[in-house]
Amino acid sequence: MPGADHDTVARAGHGALATRRPPHDRRHPLDRHDRATGATRLTGTPARPHDRRDRLTSTTARPGEMRMSRDGLTPEQTERVVALAMDLAREGDTGQLVEFVEHGLPVDVTDADGNTLLMLAAYHGHAGTVRALIGLGADPDLRNARDQTPLAGALFKGADEVVGVLREAGADLDSGTPTARAAAAMFGRAHLLED
Repeated sequence: MPGADHDTVARAGHGALATRRPPHDRRHPLDRHDRATGATRLTGTPARPHDRRDRLTSTTARPGEMRMSRDGLTPEQTERVVALAMDLAREGDTGQLVEFVEHGLPVDVTDADGNTLLMLAAYHGHAGTVRALIGLGADPDLRNARDQTPLAGALFKGADEVVGVLREAGADLDSGTPTARAAAAMFGRAHLLED
């Protein structure tokens, strides 16, 4: 929303930094904007306790990029961190993705399309990354903006091992559009959902 301030965009539910929240909770879920400094601090509970470091690391980051100081990140920096994390999920770079989450990135952060890290890792067939994200507390039933679940995405792509990991984690077979059961039937993979 060009010209809108950060809080207005957050209340409207736009932007790349939305995570799932109850409908009555209109706070921006990923950051806390400091009007005085213009900085944004990542908020939320880290996946597990960790020692705070001043830097989120990435082999693709230039020196000084994605620095997480006491003043926090600007909205633009936060958006870049989230975009990089989404790329890591697509690529199945489990090690770096886990490091991002351990340093404060919410495990269920979403992109502009409502995709979580887990959704992207599942869709791209990265069973090890899916397992690691679930171990860090990722919700296997969060749906994207198109009402799709990670399990339905894995079934669509034929990622059999990912389907197994999501089923072990208790993914709901009847949520989303299409449901996992419907996706399995559509793509001839119903055998993957049998006990």
